[in-house]
Amino acid sequence: MLGPSALRPGDRVARLRGVHLLDGRTTDLTIVDGTITTGAADTPGVDVDASGWVAVSALGEPHAHLDKALTVDRGATRLNGLIEAVDQWHRMLPDIDGADIRDRAERALGHYAAAGVTAIRTHVDVPPDGDALRGLRALLELRNALTGHLTIQVVPLISPATPSPVVEAAAKEGADLLGGVPHLADDPAAETARLLDVAERAGLPLDLHTDETLDLTGGLDLADLADQVIARGFRYRVTASHCVRLSMLPPERLTSTLDRVAQAGIAIVVLPQTNLYLQGRDHGHSVPRGIAPVRAMLDAGITVAAGGDNLRDPFNAVGRGDPLETASLLVSAAHLHPHEALEAVTGGVRAAMHLPPAGPADGAAADLLLVPAQSLTSLVAGPGDARVVLRAGTVLARTVTDRVTAIVPRTPPEDR
Repeated sequence: MLGPSALRPGDRVARLRGVHLLDGRTTDLTIVDGTITTGAADTPGVDVDASGWVAVSALGEPHAHLDKALTVDRGATRLNGLIEAVDQWHRMLPDIDGADIRDRAERALGHYAAAGVTAIRTHVDVPPDGDALRGLRALLELRNALTGHLTIQVVPLISPATPSPVVEAAAKEGADLLGGVPHLADDPAAETARLLDVAERAGLPLDLHTDETLDLTGGLDLADLADQVIARGFRYRVTASHCVRLSMLPPERLTSTLDRVAQAGIAIVVLPQTNLYLQGRDHGHSVPRGIAPVRAMLDAGITVAAGGDNLRDPFNAVGRGDPLETASLLVSAAHLHPHEALEAVTGGVRAAMHLPPAGPADGAAADLLLVPAQSLTSLVAGPGDARVVLRAGTVLARTVTDRVTAIVPRTPPEDR
């Protein structure tokens, strides 16, 4: 039998013996056709001695921008607010072609996969001029090439300036959802209606950047989206991403808005890292922080997922492509319990992406993250020693580090 650290990408795992679960149990897991079973079965693959390791659901990234990833060091680096980041990106975009996008996206996906991500949803700009679909086509090609390794959902991000014929063309390219940024339009409600119309005709779910501002002088885009979805009986799934303006609402208005969102069946993706990076820069004191009111969303019964958003680009100069970094921020900045934070980057992501449940449970998809035995809080803080990632029971990534220090604790810490 092999230990997890000896596994290699492409190895098919048949059994995990003696693996720990976060509830304290130790069990054997069998993987049959990419699905977990706790019973015995004759299945081909590697037997793994997983004693001393804990298994949890693989991580997910519900909101990335792979077309922008890893561009922060091109030209002068600035610390941007949202509008400045948009302007900087638009100045970079004419020099970026499909090959460039695919190369950086593939490198970024390596970061995500090593961290434990097996499912990712990425937005991609559809600019109003030039070859508007070059980024979309590049990421669709990459999605198709990596089907055996990752679940990738591609969302064309429609600008309010994008002509309607280009929007229609983007919807016919084979994308998984349709996206947009109504809050940047002169008439956000009209832009939301335009995108809903196109999505209905194309039979596509919708994922909109919504209320990505702390300014309350305008309307509330999320409330309008919920009203429009309910009024037209929109048949496809709807996701609202960002939603940081809701953090500025008084309690009564927040409650009524979220009740309407729950009624409409809209999932919400919160993005603490990039929103903390971009929002509030125009305040000299008593700076509001750009993070959605996650606790109230969960209390309203809304499906909530959490993502990292941008990865080392004009919209976020930092980031590791690690959802556990996102989960840690939810604990410190959104005041979630660690188990809620972990759920937001595992089960919540799969629910928002409309994927079957994964994890070490009978009948779940065998998308797993294995780490040396950790407590829940240590896991959310970010395990630093090793990670093994399984997608449908096959090894997607393995990370092993060799760490030596002169500091040797007298008593091993509880979480080792």
